[in-house]
Amino acid sequence: MTVTTNDRGQQNMWAKEPTMYYHNYGMRTPNEQKEMYNGRWAMVGFVSGIISYMVTGNFFFGIF
Repeated sequence: MTVTTNDRGQQNMWAKEPTMYYHNYGMRTPNEQKEMYNGRWAMVGFVSGIISYMVTGNFFFGIF
């Protein structure tokens, strides 16, 4: 509780503000979402490289 006193000696009592909590309930920040998609696309590329190597003997269908 906050108590303030004016120049006449009168006091005002103010309630303490409650702590605000933010719950995002499973929602991700934009950067977290971009990192998640980046990881997924990296795995797609890795798996496609393995599949192309198994089928043709070259990485990415003869490019490398």
